[in-house]
Amino acid sequence: MGDVTSQERNRERTPGRGSHPVRDAGPALRGAPDSGGEGGSDRPVPDGACRERGQPQDLWPVARALARAFDAQGVPREQQWTLRVLKLSEETGEAAQAVIGVQGTNPRKGYSHAWEDVHAEVADVVITGLVSLARMRPDDAADYLRRQLVRKAARFPAAGRSGAEPFPQDGG
Repeated sequence: MGDVTSQERNRERTPGRGSHPVRDAGPALRGAPDSGGEGGSDRPVPDGACRERGQPQDLWPVARALARAFDAQGVPREQQWTLRVLKLSEETGEAAQAVIGVQGTNPRKGYSHAWEDVHAEVADVVITGLVSLARMRPDDAADYLRRQLVRKAARFPAAGRSGAEPFPQDGG
């Protein structure tokens, strides 16, 4: 049997085995509107977060809905946060594994991934980060991330900025 990408392995997994926080989340999440069929798909999208073509209007309603779906009842908040950070590390490792697969530098697996796999894994890292932040800061995750982005971007003149001057939307 030849090597397969992580996406192919995920497609081969049997649905419905064990607990799945997104699938089991109930009415907070539903299948994407463009998925066809009555049951939707395994791709969760919160009610009201989509346009006609199934594109999210805003990332944060989706991230917040996923954060609620991953809420582990009876698990202390800090332990849940720890698990989200570990999940973020896992996803980062999968992105690194995909880059290794694109480069063919694992002698056992050879060229096992394409750049599209890397893109998907990086998207998983970003999504996991958004969900983790929404879980940790349910009241202000979007504002917190925006403030952090402004602060970090101000350090990089190469981003088209001379330094610490505020972004226009910051109001000065």
